[in-house]
Amino acid sequence: MHPYRLLLRLYPASFRHEYGAEMSTIFARRRRDAPGPLAGAALWIETIAEVLPNAALVHWDVLAQDLRYVARTLRRTPGFAITAVLIVALGIGATTAAFSVTDFVLIRPLPFPEPDRLVKLWEKTPGYATMELSAPNYHDWKAAAKSFASLGVYRAAAVTMTSAGEPRRFIGSSVSADLLPTLGVAPIIGRAFAADDDRDGAAGTVILSYQWWQTEFGGDPNVVGRSVIFDEKPYTVIGVMSREFHFPTSDVLFWTTNRFGERDYQPQERTNNYLYAVGRLRRGVTLQQARAEMDVIAAQSIQQYPKENKDTGAVLLLLSEEVSNRSRLLLMALSGAAACVLLIACANLANLLLARALGRRRELAVRAAIGAGRERLIRQLMTESLLLALVGGALGIAVAVVAVPLLARLVPATLPIAAAPSVDVRVLMFAARLTLVTGIAFGLAPVVRAGGSPDFDGLREGSRSGGGQKERLRSALVVAEIVMSVVLLVSAGLLIRALLTVQSIDPGFKPEGVLTMRTELPMPAYGRVATREAFYSRVLREIRAVPGVTSAGYVSFLPMGSMRGGIFPVSVKGDVEAANDTRRANNVAAIRYVTPGYFEAMAIPLKRGRDIGASDSRDRQFVAVVSESFVRRYWPGEDPIGRHFTFAFADREVVGVVADVRFRGLERESEPQVYLSSMQVADGAITFYSPKELAVRTTAPPATLATLVPGVRAIIRQADPKVPITRVQMLSDMVDLETASRSVQVRVLSAFALIAFVLAGIGIHGLLSFSVSQRTQEIGVRMALGAQSSDILSMVLRRSVVLAVAGVIPGVALAYAAGRSMEALLAGVKPADAPTLVTAVGLSVLMTVLGSLAPTLRALRVDPISAIRTE
Repeated sequence: MHPYRLLLRLYPASFRHEYGAEMSTIFARRRRDAPGPLAGAALWIETIAEVLPNAALVHWDVLAQDLRYVARTLRRTPGFAITAVLIVALGIGATTAAFSVTDFVLIRPLPFPEPDRLVKLWEKTPGYATMELSAPNYHDWKAAAKSFASLGVYRAAAVTMTSAGEPRRFIGSSVSADLLPTLGVAPIIGRAFAADDDRDGAAGTVILSYQWWQTEFGGDPNVVGRSVIFDEKPYTVIGVMSREFHFPTSDVLFWTTNRFGERDYQPQERTNNYLYAVGRLRRGVTLQQARAEMDVIAAQSIQQYPKENKDTGAVLLLLSEEVSNRSRLLLMALSGAAACVLLIACANLANLLLARALGRRRELAVRAAIGAGRERLIRQLMTESLLLALVGGALGIAVAVVAVPLLARLVPATLPIAAAPSVDVRVLMFAARLTLVTGIAFGLAPVVRAGGSPDFDGLREGSRSGGGQKERLRSALVVAEIVMSVVLLVSAGLLIRALLTVQSIDPGFKPEGVLTMRTELPMPAYGRVATREAFYSRVLREIRAVPGVTSAGYVSFLPMGSMRGGIFPVSVKGDVEAANDTRRANNVAAIRYVTPGYFEAMAIPLKRGRDIGASDSRDRQFVAVVSESFVRRYWPGEDPIGRHFTFAFADREVVGVVADVRFRGLERESEPQVYLSSMQVADGAITFYSPKELAVRTTAPPATLATLVPGVRAIIRQADPKVPITRVQMLSDMVDLETASRSVQVRVLSAFALIAFVLAGIGIHGLLSFSVSQRTQEIGVRMALGAQSSDILSMVLRRSVVLAVAGVIPGVALAYAAGRSMEALLAGVKPADAPTLVTAVGLSVLMTVLGSLAPTLRALRVDPISAIRTE
């Protein structure tokens, strides 16, 4: 091909068809008249310099003409334009919102330098895939490991501060001095922790979060060096972190140092697991190499400490894998649901545009007859679809802006990022690309049909028939919509069934009518047992005297609270192996210290024996009330009353058995639980587990329960004004929070299913309406020849039934596969749950009936004479 002809291809085909030959002739003449090679080269440079901008201007002029033409045609059919834009907006909005949340949690890197080198180090024992590190193991493993550039640890911390005479409790984290360097972050004001800050006996130092610096310290630029009082001890502020830094969770307000000493590294501490370790791999070291080294180090640790570290291994995971598999699966399901909605929207719009193109066949035939080329007609059809997509996409972004805050409730609370998902530049770019692809996708079907000779021949003949191939394409698109709507209906139904299943689980106590609050006794003022008991006795005695209160009690940690407690090894008397092996598989139980009256306040059934009583003091036999699951594990089929076992550093006698309580959540099986008397513990020992959660059962009506709070607060204030009171809430609200995330999941997926249901119904309605309008003459002829209304009704409904069956059967099969993939979210509900499948099929049939109702009535109202006279 001549180079100039290649250059002309920069112009639109319509322009080349009209002016190309003349331009080629002129260029050829000028090329012949050029006096020499230099003049010829200059001609080429001049020609290229003219063609490039002119071609762009011509393209812009043609585009402007097409846009004006499309705008005029859409103004003549506002119903179609509005429907198309709304469908696009729903599809783009749902998908963009889902992408915003999924990208925020799963795709974006963590906000640390080189996050792919950050790992989380765990211990593992039989029965526990991952568990926290003990301080001695952390110390030894850190010294032995060569794969890490640095390795730091952290643990939860809380402090009491008194301001304006009101003690308040604040959440923070106690860290090793090398944690912040491991993460690759530093304070924006002041300095990070030094090794001397983390030594045993060092003065207290604290680094503030940006938010706490602003709210509690007024953003004071001179805050560094300021002294603050935490738990009646002085701490010096040495730095302030950036606004973006939140670790390990978004609610952490400050960081102090661990200041470990020799007491923390004693052999018995190897079974005390409470540290979370984060490491940064050395450059050039792979995750697999680091895992292999840690396996060797863990094996050596077992050889050195065979009793304490028996069967203890090391687990190394990327820090980015902190998002649980369940959260990951949920977000993938959310993305899949949004993709289904978008595909349904595209199929719907493709059908609308196909029907619209056939309805405009005379207009297109006339334009073709007066010289409009096929390329120009195709370009106008594509311009129309892209314009609809752009307007719908802009509206869809507005939908996403509204939807993202709702979907943000699906973000795991453990993610070390304070910001919430939002429609930022990255999301806007995704929405723009999605809008472009969507516009091309749903505009492709009418464009492909317009590009073939049979279509244009049909248009020129003015035929009313849509053509068998076009009819099959439109039917296939509607069937695809039904398939995807069935998948979403079944998925939403399965999640609803799972929610109902979880809500029906017996937690082991009665949460109705129970007021709870946390009163953490400040240490070391309450380090002695007698001091704590004096406080508990006074507060509980006065609370029980309040009108309407039936019982009250304290416990270390309430069921399903923010702190779930810990576990201790169990050694049953007579079990030689267990006595010599504190880490044997599953030979552990959850620990709770309680005061008398706790079981009554919680309405936890006493199955055998007696409750913890006021007589269970430190100078008497240490006793325990155990759960039914504890009895089933250690004394199956036997009477446990009077049996002894070693637990929490003391010999315990079983005096009672209570029902199992789901402390760690409704969806986690009850683990063996041991309840101990708050008085039977050594001074200064296990203070972390001293009772701090208050439960008050009342007969007052729910509407008046709020009036009980000031009275209880006043009683605690009178007992000790330095005790902070936090987390005041009803126990029933805590239980409801257990299913809150599931409720959000159900609402989100149900919303997607509803959108799919409506869009598929619109698709069926549009297809059958168009079919009836195309077959008006046929219907009129049939009626003129004696066909009854029932015959016409059967003809239309048969089509809708065929569509429904063609969509429901593969839809159910795909829904079952989707259910299998999200089985971890279903709380034991089977993917082939019959009530859910039957309901989804029933709704699909209902959708088909509703979608075919108007076209059926229109067919029944056809006047035979008028129909026969048409055309």
